[in-house]
Amino acid sequence: MSATATEPGPRVVVVAFPGSNDDRDAELALRGLGADVYRVWHAENELPPGTAAVVLPGGFSYGDYLRCGAIARFSPVMGSVVRFALDGGLVLGICNGFQILTEARLLPGALRPNASLSFVCRDVGLHVTEVTGPFTSRCGERKRLTMPVKHGDGCWFADPETVDELEASGQIVLRYAPGENPNGAVADVAGVRNPLGNVFGLMPHPEHAVDPLLGSTDGELILGSLVDAARMSSAAPV
Repeated sequence: MSATATEPGPRVVVVAFPGSNDDRDAELALRGLGADVYRVWHAENELPPGTAAVVLPGGFSYGDYLRCGAIARFSPVMGSVVRFALDGGLVLGICNGFQILTEARLLPGALRPNASLSFVCRDVGLHVTEVTGPFTSRCGERKRLTMPVKHGDGCWFADPETVDELEASGQIVLRYAPGENPNGAVADVAGVRNPLGNVFGLMPHPEHAVDPLLGSTDGELILGSLVDAARMSSAAPV
């Protein structure tokens, strides 16, 4: 449900890094879902007052030099993002944003080059394995989604012990459907969360699946869940 003039939407920050190219798409998608979106340049030291959620968008921060997300992790704004996350704030990382979150050690594992060593860009089927958290609450019984991927370094990797721990704790939130793993990710992992459940990263792009003309509106279930959780967070007593 969109926010009205008497009910302002929750303040959601979209961080733009040098090389981000999906920040405007994320902004438009979140606004359409009722969020009050602030676009923040990576060189800022602080998040705006009243921030209820942060989105790190897709793209190629710093041209993906060194390692995807490795330089962006040291951008000035990331100090505030890390503190916000450690204080329980909602943080969503999409594609390059997911890579940044793993580099910042806010999420487990690492993103490696695709097994094919080729850039992949196509719609993929996904299974939602956890529907009670703040990023998938709208999924309900819709446990199969379709969203696009577009990446060259999207192969999520972790050692077997870590994978077992994440499965036992329910931290693997999204998996590629059987036969649709586009990058060779370990255990078909497409998205993981942190232990508290307030930080989530995924390789598929929900902001590119919010209009029937794009072939799917399943991305609204992810982004709408975030907006719902941000609204509840901003309405909670301090």
